[in-house]
Parts: sequence; C-alpha cells; structure tokens
Amino acid sequence: MLKAIRHRGTHEGTCFGTRVSLGSRRLPIFDLEDSSQPIFNEDKIIVLVGNGEIYNFRELNSELEARGHSIRTYGDLEYIVHLYEQHGVDFWNKLRGMFAVALYDIKEDTLLLSRYHLGIKPLFYRKNASSFLFSLQ
Repeated sequence: MLKAIRHRGTHEGTCFGTRVSLGSRRLPIFDLEDSSQPIFNEDKIIVLVGNGEIYNFRELNSELEARGHSIRTYGDLEYIVHLYEQHGVDFWNKLRGMFAVALYDIKEDTLLLSRYHLGIKPLFYRKNASSFLFSLQ
C-alpha cells in the first residue's frame, strides 16, 4: 500500500502488530529526522500515523509538559498521542488544525481514525468480512 502513496514523500515508516499494520509516507518540512512516523508515546503502546497541521501546538505543549509528558520532536502530530493518553477519546475536541490521523492503542486493541471536520485532508476506508483498510492523504 505504501507504493500507492509514494507521491506523498520520500520518508517511509511502518509498524506491524498481530492485528494492525500502519505505514506512512511523508515529505518532511522541518525536524527531518526526529518527526518520522509512525509516532509512539513514551511507553510505545500508542502509535499514530497521519498528515496535517495542529495550529494550537504551543498551547498543547504547555498543558502536556505541565502534566509530565515528554515531547521529543518538533512535529505537531506528536501532540495527539499525548492528548489521547491524557484525555482518552475526548482529546479530538482539544485540536485546532487540519489533519487526518490513525491512532492505534496497542494495550486496548483500539484503532481510531479521524480527520478535520472540513475534510481538507482526505481519509478513505473500506471494510469487508475479513479486513478493514484505510488510507490517509
């Protein structure tokens, strides 16, 4: 599937589990090495791939660091894994920006897909009897 989105960029990353596999292609603008995807939380039990921009990342950074989270990169999508840890599925309400993301909670075996309500960043999916496939652009 990563070949199908190779037009998205030169940096590629994957994460394989027993039931879920995530992959990413991106064209890094800044923080070329540290903002690679998939993005993990500190315990490596929450993993995210996505595309977009979070406009209120400075505000989120202050909140999350005050609550003990370590922000490793300058990539704004990293804030999403920490917001999920802090607020659960209600974290989407804290985000301001345009994005399409897939977040997998390994411990809970839960996959969450979301995009900005105006749909600027596309999210496609297909479900059949044996699988669920999705793509973020």
